[in-house]
Amino acid sequence: MEHRGVWIFIEQNEGIIEGVSLELLGAGRKLADKLEVPLAGVLLGDGIKGLCPKVISYGADQVYVIDNPVLKTYRTESYMKGIILLAEKYKPEIFLYGATPNGKDLASAVATDLSTGLTADTTMLDVDVDKRLLEASRPAFGGNIMATILCKKHRPQMATVRPKVMKALEQDPSRTGEIIEEQISIKEEDMRTKVLQIVKDVTKTASLSEAHVIVCGGKGMGDLQGFQLIHELAETIGASVGGTRDVVEAGWLPHHQQIGQTGETVTPKIYFAIGISGAIQHIVGMKNSEFIIAVNKDPEAPIFDVATYGIVGDAHVIVPELIKQFKQMTKEKGGEISYA
Repeated sequence: MEHRGVWIFIEQNEGIIEGVSLELLGAGRKLADKLEVPLAGVLLGDGIKGLCPKVISYGADQVYVIDNPVLKTYRTESYMKGIILLAEKYKPEIFLYGATPNGKDLASAVATDLSTGLTADTTMLDVDVDKRLLEASRPAFGGNIMATILCKKHRPQMATVRPKVMKALEQDPSRTGEIIEEQISIKEEDMRTKVLQIVKDVTKTASLSEAHVIVCGGKGMGDLQGFQLIHELAETIGASVGGTRDVVEAGWLPHHQQIGQTGETVTPKIYFAIGISGAIQHIVGMKNSEFIIAVNKDPEAPIFDVATYGIVGDAHVIVPELIKQFKQMTKEKGGEISYA
């Protein structure tokens, strides 16, 4: 068997590993165990060898490392050359990347160069052990169906996976593994692009992906005035506000507050889904919330299939009552509501 092993691209930024990479190590561990092959992390950067033990502690058996100043900041050209060097030499069977801006950019460039397939924005992963095929599933046709995509003829089988849809393993500092170092011949003067300045986006005052409590509204709120109830409930309970694609397209919220397949993926402790029918493209962005409380006037709405608790009724009647009750609870407790 020429191609063997499950690889995870370990995305790091200024020496900090992105959470999606740790989540993929958890998913990759399951795939590797089914196929009875090693799980490897692939780590590129400058001065990043010290991250290898952390990668191993989250489930990797091996870590392939290229440590070079030319890899200090992400650029498609340098990172692609590094990944191609490793993939052609060690021939992985499956290669997974986080569906981050850099991960998607890198994966598509590598897939093109290796002449292999790539499934983008995957939300579920499995493997056919007998055929050794990666089963990468994602919403398709506007979110109306889940499509499972196979790459039967080419290797490695590749996919990008959305953050927050997989679960990282508990860290085990006692785990041991193999660190494999490689060198890349490219130098800074060989690069066609230069990093002049890195400007960080500060428009998002609070990331929905990190929120513990979210109140999300849908088109069932009627109009912009009706959607103000979502803001009022969120303010009352100290939650973040989110919306569906319809809400964002209507101009009621900016895009960075959209939750779903084309927005943020969230995993809060408590998720209020108010006036949301429950289309697949929204469900994939919030289904891993710990508690889901749905409010919808349609008792057959798909959102109730994933809800922990459901309230059937008019959101314009129920939400004001919730606000009233939460305000009374806050008054009685003499402060903010605790979600511990």
